[in-house]
Amino acid sequence: MLKEKLKNFNIILASASPRRHAFFKTMDLDFEIRLKPVDEVYSKDLKGDEITDYLAKLKAEPFIENLKNKDILITSDTIVWLNGKPIEKPKDEEDAFVMIKSLSNTTHEVVTSICFTQRSKQKVVNTITKVTFKALTDDEIWYYVKNYKPLDKAGAYGIQEWIGAIGITSVEGSYNNVVGLPTHLLYETLNTIAEGA
Repeated sequence: MLKEKLKNFNIILASASPRRHAFFKTMDLDFEIRLKPVDEVYSKDLKGDEITDYLAKLKAEPFIENLKNKDILITSDTIVWLNGKPIEKPKDEEDAFVMIKSLSNTTHEVVTSICFTQRSKQKVVNTITKVTFKALTDDEIWYYVKNYKPLDKAGAYGIQEWIGAIGITSVEGSYNNVVGLPTHLLYETLNTIAEGA
C-alpha cells in the first residue's frame, strides 16, 4: 500500500494541529513534524481556495532551502467561507460566539488546500465541503464555546464535537476536510508522487 510505496521518502508534516497528526497516524503514514512560525498574511483580493492555496504555499517557504532529495514537505491551510468572506480562527470567546452565530441556520464552505513541496517541484490541491447548521440558540452556542474552547479552529467549531452532533444537518463533500484535512486528497496525491518517482 501507500506506506510501502513511500518507504524511500521522508514525509514532513509542518503542522501543529493534533487533528492533522491523528489523520496521518490513521492513514498509517510514517512522518516527522517540523514547525516554523509563519505570518499568515494574504492579499484581500484573494477569494476562497485562492487564499488557502496561497497560505499553504507560504507555510512551506521557511523549509524549502533545507529539503533533501527524498523529502516531501506537507503544509495545509483551512478557512471557513461564508457570504463571500473568510472566517478564520476566533480571537476570544466573544468572537467565537459571533462566528458561530453567523453560521447558524445557513450553509457555509470549508476550504482546504494541501501543498506538497519537494526540492525541485511543488503541487497544490484543494477541496470544498459544504456544511449546513440548523438554527442554533444563543444558549447552545455559549454552552459549546464555554465547554469546548474552540479558539484554535477555523470558524470557531469542530464538526466532531458537541456542536456538530447537535447542530449540523448536512455535509456535502469530505467530512474529514471539515475535521481538519481532506485525507482522500492527501492519499491520492502522495500515491501520484510515489508512482512518479
